[in-house]
Amino acid sequence: MKATSGHFVLKNKKDYRDVSRVFPEVLTTFLEETDQMPEDEEVLQMFIHLNQAELQRNGKPEGYNRKGRMRLIFPLGRKEFYIRGMTKSSEVVRITEKLSRILTKAGVDHEVEWNALSSVEE
Repeated sequence: MKATSGHFVLKNKKDYRDVSRVFPEVLTTFLEETDQMPEDEEVLQMFIHLNQAELQRNGKPEGYNRKGRMRLIFPLGRKEFYIRGMTKSSEVVRITEKLSRILTKAGVDHEVEWNALSSVEE
């Protein structure tokens, strides 16, 4: 299977604050798997801190929306986040499934949707 995006839709009244405790592992895994890990540990800790603080307030965090082969996006609207590749690939599927396992292990109820970008996000 190939996809351009893998969406993690929070369900059963889960909120962004429920993602907060597992977010450092989600972001670190995403960055490692996509070869986008910052060279400076302080930069990584800054990304984690800023995003996690917003998640703890149940707000929409920035995610990782830097120029690169993949992005981790928290869109406006429903409680979800997604990874997006620049092209349709099996790598998007592999990383989405890996992050889904992390969320499941942490007890964050969610469902995965594929290629569910709105025309605005495209």
